[in-house]
Amino acid sequence: MTTPAGPPILGPRIPEAVHRRRWMILGVLMLSLLIVVLDNSILNVAIKTISTPAPTGLGATQSELEWAINAYTLVFAGLLFTAGILGDRLGRKKVLLGGLTVFGLGSALAAMAGSPTQLILFRALMGLGAAFVMPATLAVLMNVFEREEQPKAIGIWAGGVGLAIAIGPITGGVLLAHFWWGSVFLINVPIVILALVLMTILVPDSRDPKPGRIDPVGVLLSVVGLVLLVYGIIKGGQLADFTDPQVLATIGAGLAVLVGFVLFEKRSDHPSIDVTYFRNKSFSAAMSVIALVFFALMGVTFFSVFYTQSVRGYSPLQTGLLMLPLAAAQLIFAPRARLAVDRFGNRATTTGAMLLIAATLAGFAGFEADTPIWVLEVVFFLMGAGMAHIMTPTSVVIMQALPREKAGSASALSNTFRQVGGALGIAVLGSVLSAAYRGGIEDKLGMLPPGVRHTAGESIEATLGVAAKLGPKGDALIAPAHDAFLHAMHLTALCGAGVALLGALVVVLCLPGRSPAAQEDEEKPQLASADH
Repeated sequence: MTTPAGPPILGPRIPEAVHRRRWMILGVLMLSLLIVVLDNSILNVAIKTISTPAPTGLGATQSELEWAINAYTLVFAGLLFTAGILGDRLGRKKVLLGGLTVFGLGSALAAMAGSPTQLILFRALMGLGAAFVMPATLAVLMNVFEREEQPKAIGIWAGGVGLAIAIGPITGGVLLAHFWWGSVFLINVPIVILALVLMTILVPDSRDPKPGRIDPVGVLLSVVGLVLLVYGIIKGGQLADFTDPQVLATIGAGLAVLVGFVLFEKRSDHPSIDVTYFRNKSFSAAMSVIALVFFALMGVTFFSVFYTQSVRGYSPLQTGLLMLPLAAAQLIFAPRARLAVDRFGNRATTTGAMLLIAATLAGFAGFEADTPIWVLEVVFFLMGAGMAHIMTPTSVVIMQALPREKAGSASALSNTFRQVGGALGIAVLGSVLSAAYRGGIEDKLGMLPPGVRHTAGESIEATLGVAAKLGPKGDALIAPAHDAFLHAMHLTALCGAGVALLGALVVVLCLPGRSPAAQEDEEKPQLASADH
């Protein structure tokens, strides 16, 4: 892209000095994003090690392990929206630097944790830092790239998310093979230091030039509502019972507070977010699609780890390597997804991708213990290709629906919908998996004492753990455990596919069919007349 000659008003909105180094800035943003997204996937590999008694691990119980994961998710999801608002007002670079610093400090402390309680607290601190990093990366991106290059840049950004999810287990497996469990957190510290140095040098600051007054009531309502909602979802998943009074009360309270937030924002003369943005059908549809696709994917990929490790017998490192096709597909297709959008439009591209995701999820319903592993690799590759052609178009629709000055809020909303959708997917589909597994294994556990029988029926890992303690007698439980899990996985996969089909329907009905390129063609005469 060349810069028009003449007075500054004729040039692009992006300063020339920033425009020249835009791809280096994107690289720094990707580095920041990488460690935040990678952290959760890397922890999954270390769970078994952390549960081992000292000195190998911390001797964490199942409940403590769940809270080590959920403390991060709860704080992260609860503060995402607030972090985006503060970035728009205070400056995205400042928020990014502060968030990275807190995340790095939390990582160092988590690596040195001496008890499960300390680990949970330091993971929450990491979630606090991550909440300020995630929305700011996409907001800065929108302010260093011109509109015609934004789809390509967002595609690369989306590819980075997929890469981080896939390489997390591989990195974790390599670290645990050579170092102690804390290395999975300590690895973040040098990356954070490098990102802080490069960001200070390369990344320009930006903010909303007319932010208005801070809306403390709106901020408080959004945080309380999201925390209550996500906590209720997590608790329902833990209990495998969404009809539990405590779960219903917490989710209901969260939804009530969020409704109060929307009503308050509609009446406020200085709202944190203008809720009238959701009157834009395309904006609302893109948000819904992101939530639905992550609901389906997070719930199903959650059980794929148990399929590869517990049923197929692969190690954590091997399981991570099996995810490489998903990462490869994201890297190949995410930066090129805009080409499909330019040719076929948002609606056709995203509908096709949602149908592909539905097909790959349904494919899990045909997997057995002896299914050739190359079939799983093909499914993962197609899943990555589908994700690339969903994340890029929907992110572009969301980010371009709002003014550039509101980029932080738009990014935060997008990430909040993704986090809540993913948390719901793990909780709801995890409950389906748990209930179906217990139903399939219960009548095979009659040989066990009542107390042990209940514990052994919780999951395939619990059943195999009890079987291992019984010695040769426990061998009779292994085959029934595998069969019960495969049946539960098939049922859960079909539920996930159904959710993806619902997302495809939303796209067909609500997402615009015109591509960004076509919209730009309409805008060029207006820009030309403005230049003259």
